[in-house]
This record gives sequence, C-alpha cells and structure tokens, in this order.
Amino acid sequence: MPALLELADWLRVERVELVAMESTSDYWKPVFYLLEAEGFDCWLLNARHVKNVPGRPKTDRLDAVWLAKVVERGMCQPSLVHPKPIRQLRDVTRYRRSLVREQTREKQRLEKTLEDAQIKLTSVISDLHGVSGRQMLQALIDGQRDAKVLAEMANGSMRRKIPQLREALTGHFGDHHAFICATMLRRIDAIAADIADLDARIEEMIAPFAQTVEKLDEITCVGVRSAQEIIAEIGVNMAVFPTAAHLVSWAKFCPIDAQSAGRKKG
Repeated sequence: MPALLELADWLRVERVELVAMESTSDYWKPVFYLLEAEGFDCWLLNARHVKNVPGRPKTDRLDAVWLAKVVERGMCQPSLVHPKPIRQLRDVTRYRRSLVREQTREKQRLEKTLEDAQIKLTSVISDLHGVSGRQMLQALIDGQRDAKVLAEMANGSMRRKIPQLREALTGHFGDHHAFICATMLRRIDAIAADIADLDARIEEMIAPFAQTVEKLDEITCVGVRSAQEIIAEIGVNMAVFPTAAHLVSWAKFCPIDAQSAGRKKG
C-alpha cells in the first residue's frame, strides 16, 4: 500500500493523467483501484491485444514502454471495468450465490445421512426444511423415534400423507445420526442467517437502481433476485456493449446459443 501511494505521488509529479496496465490474473486490481481512487484515468488492457513485437526482448520494463506506446498511438481500447458501486454489488451477490450453493450441499449431506438411517422423508415431503419437515427432524434429534408420533407432527395439507409419513419415518435413526444431523442443521441455519444479512445489504446497495430492477422483474422468468444479479454482473450502462455478442461474452452466466456447424457461438 505505501509503495502504491508513492507511485500515485510520482505519477502526479510527472503530470501523468492516464495509466494503462495489463489484465494479468488479479494482480492489476490493487493498482487499478487505488490509482482510480487517487483520481487517475485507468485503462485495463487485454494482454492478447497488446502483445509485444515478435523478436523483441521481453522484460517488465520493456513491456511497460510498449504499453505506453500502444496507448499513446491509439492502437488499443480499454477493457470494461465497472464503476465501484457495481463492483461492490457484484462482490456481495456472488458471495451470496456461493453461500446458497454451500447451504444446498449441506442439505444434501443431511438427506444422505437420513437415507443411511432408512428415513425416507424426502420421498414424501417436497421441502424437508419446511415447517413439518423441521419439526420431525428436530424431534428425531431430540430422541423421538416413534414413527406414529413423528408423523402426527405434519401440518396443513401434509396431514393427508400421514400413512406415507409413518412408513417413511420407520428406520434405524440412532444417537449417532442425531449428532450428525444436529451439527448439519446448525450449519444450515447459520448459513441461512448469513444469507439473510447479505440480502439486506444487497437491498441497500441496489436501491439506486430500483427502477432497473423493476423493469427487469417484468421480464418473464426474471424475478427480483435474478434482476439484482444481472445488474451486478453487467451494470446498468448498456452503451459499453457495442453488440449483443459483447454483452454475452461479458455476462458468462447468460445463455449462449451454440451451433454444431462450425461451432459458432452467439
């Protein structure tokens, strides 16, 4: 950090206004973000677009000189780097997505443990973590093993399935399974709490783009959550994408039409 601040001071003394750098891994981010915050116009360049001249010696210093010449002569265009608010929103939405995946994996582990104990709840209950499912799970963990008693914990429309529930709850669930399942449930609930915190943070960060969220939400199959993630990934300024192909290449989660003839992608 001190070295980067010294760099910023030196650039100001030299009256540098535009700073260009290669997009090598994630190494460019600290330099780019700090210099951007210090008021410099920063360009991120695709390394493939600014290759050095064949046959020339390749060193960091010579590469820097070459980049300066390429930019000075207008031989390249900067890659897209979203504004700070969009970047920060993307960090939060991507982390939320990671936690949702982790929570799903933990739920799958729990279901596998129940299967090991011959508890077939998922064959009767569509949502094991709904009200009825959680009550039965907690009762199992707390020591209740009577399938008839457990089945009677069904709520609402699930009560029509009490005979199937009795059969599904008849197994050999023991203290060993109870310990593992209790640990898994705590982890699932802890992740759920973290996801709720991220949801609240996303609501705060997305507020300036509320109108865009509403417009995207009007699209069939695009809900509020999807709209938030779309904005986090591609931003709100569509002018930075000259064509639909540019947009698709940036938003990697967007569907891509592949043609077998020539392996062309849209």
